[in-house]
Amino acid sequence: MSKKKNAPLPASSAGLLRFFEDETKGIKIRPEIVLGVTGALIGVSILIRILFPVG
Repeated sequence: MSKKKNAPLPASSAGLLRFFEDETKGIKIRPEIVLGVTGALIGVSILIRILFPVG
C-alpha cells in the first residue's frame, strides 16, 4: 500500500456552504445581540470585581 491512499482529502468549502444554507429549527439570534450580551456580562463582572474586592 502506498502512503497516498491514506492521505487525507483536501478540505472543501462546499460542505460548509451547504450546511449553513440549511434552515434549522430553534431560536434565531443576531450575532450583534450575542456580542452585546457578552460584552455586558464582561462589564458587569469587572464592575463587581472593582466594587467588591476579594481578600
